Amino acid sequence: MDKNFLKNIENVTGVKADNILQVAKSFQQADFKDEKTVRNLIHQISKMANKPVTKKMEDQLTKAILSKNIPNLNELKKKL
Repeated sequence: MDKNFLKNIENVTGVKADNILQVAKSFQQADFKDEKTVRNLIHQISKMANKPVTKKMEDQLTKAILSKNIPNLNELKKKL
């Protein structure tokens, strides 16, 4: 992956590039049909980004991912 791209993401999010790669790897191996796995990934990303996720938002994200109706980034930003 392009180092400049990762550095830009790191600068914007405050999340270290190594952590980004670790999460990307876990996404590749994740079973997005399993609710527990999806919720664990949401918690992991929330902690890494230091952005709390309410139970309501977690439920909405989980439902969207399980139904393959994943919101786009702009929609998510509005909710945060």
